[in-house]
Amino acid sequence: MTIDDAFQIDMLRKMLLIRAFEEQARDFFMRNLMRGSTHMYIGEEAVAVGVCSALRKDDYIASTHRGHGHSLAKGSDPRAMMAELLGKDTGYCGGKGGSMHIADHSLGNLGANGIVGAGIGLATGAAFAARYRGENRVAVAFFGDGAINQGIFAEAANMAALWKLPVIYVCERNRFAEFSYTDRYFSDPDLTKRSIPYGFPGVEIDGNDVLAVYTATEEAVARARRGEGPTLIVADTYRIMGHTIGDPLTYRVKGEVDQWLSPERDPIARFEQHLLAEEITSYEMIEEIKKDVRRTIEAAAEFALASPEPQEAALFADVYAPQDGRAV
Repeated sequence: MTIDDAFQIDMLRKMLLIRAFEEQARDFFMRNLMRGSTHMYIGEEAVAVGVCSALRKDDYIASTHRGHGHSLAKGSDPRAMMAELLGKDTGYCGGKGGSMHIADHSLGNLGANGIVGAGIGLATGAAFAARYRGENRVAVAFFGDGAINQGIFAEAANMAALWKLPVIYVCERNRFAEFSYTDRYFSDPDLTKRSIPYGFPGVEIDGNDVLAVYTATEEAVARARRGEGPTLIVADTYRIMGHTIGDPLTYRVKGEVDQWLSPERDPIARFEQHLLAEEITSYEMIEEIKKDVRRTIEAAAEFALASPEPQEAALFADVYAPQDGRAV
């Protein structure tokens, strides 16, 4: 499959945007400007960009607590996202959602979710709705390898296989479940076998190779749109940062992070090398893209800082419960 040069350059831009956004978010957190915890997506950018680049604007995604990258890859505005992180009125959820609950229904983004594995059910439900309404839309559920042991995966996978729903399950195998290595919890390390009982394909790919992710997703999307049902994609990647900011990382093997940040493994450095080797771009163009991305993130940060706090009346907006003190 031939992938257009401009398309590949745009994928690089999106990956750089995600990393720069996360670095700025971390800076805000360390300056005590953010409420609650936040989970960095650094090192996993190729998965979000590779998957979302194969989707249409109206296709659905359901994200995770580590979801900034998914939102940006689907096309969300960095300004509204940054404002949401700071709890501002101009944020996607009016400042009520914060880092773990950013949603943008105009882009098919059903939202990030603080409940481990919850997006699996949301995406499966969205796929059912699309099939019921006769829409040729697909849904993607992002989740980590720490979530694949959740019972919701078995229940949703059976339902999706039974009704051949247009859903793609993307397991971001980043090696960790909070503060533990996930390989301690799998009786069989081949996670693609999880789809075998339900009769749909499971494929394992290099999740730090954005083109490999894109190609696998394209095939899964085409299969879903043909009415042939779900696909499980296991994308091997690595969580560079801790579970949350402040994670002491005492459980990690010494030197491991440096290996995954090497030019041979880091998804952005690898893709830059590919683009240069294929003469798709130049060092100068890459530097210009990086400068443009930095300007975009700086503008988003300024917008968020200057945005107003929510009004007190906003406490009662979007709250679906009686306000007169009665029990629900």
